[in-house]
Amino acid sequence: MDIKNLTLETELITIRGKTLRLFRPAKLEEVFQGDPFLETEKFPLWLKLWEASIVLTDYLGSLPPGKEILELGAGLGVISLFASAFGHRVLATDKEELPLKLLEKSAKENGLSLNIQKLDWLAPEISKKFDLVVGAEIIFKKSHFEPLINLFKSSLKPEGEVLLAHSAERKRILIPFLHRAQEFFEIQTSIRKLRSQEETQEVILNKLLPKREG
Repeated sequence: MDIKNLTLETELITIRGKTLRLFRPAKLEEVFQGDPFLETEKFPLWLKLWEASIVLTDYLGSLPPGKEILELGAGLGVISLFASAFGHRVLATDKEELPLKLLEKSAKENGLSLNIQKLDWLAPEISKKFDLVVGAEIIFKKSHFEPLINLFKSSLKPEGEVLLAHSAERKRILIPFLHRAQEFFEIQTSIRKLRSQEETQEVILNKLLPKREG
């Protein structure tokens, strides 16, 4: 799908003193024609600006610049765009082409330089190693557990870290994933609260550190 055929809207987002303009589809029916309640597998989850993305982005803003970062499931690209603005070197990836096209447009709009690549977790083609592998709301299927763990292992530098952020509502699927990942990673967990005028959202932030062999 060509984004030139979409009705787009922009949203200004400010995190740690930096404000970026993001492009997103203004009309759901232009990118999804099904029933979101009956066809949940096909619904484009990347359309939503996830609270977990904001929390993870804020955390990245606290790190010294210059990290090599791989984002999985980038969607609209909040994490990758801000990470680039914070001075990190970023590869933004997603399985879908459309959000990557929007991400590329947002990057140009904000004068940011980052790499963008379509990536299938089941058959990943990543040739380099990263300081950080990051993702927000990417744990939602048991069938993804092993592919993601393998991807983490193959794309991290020896002293690298995986950073994950998920809504507390995903505990039911997140806890089994972390239990499985414990075979290969030391896991640290913290709870962050994102407050708005309407509600307070709890976000689980996980740091996965590769276990040393032997």
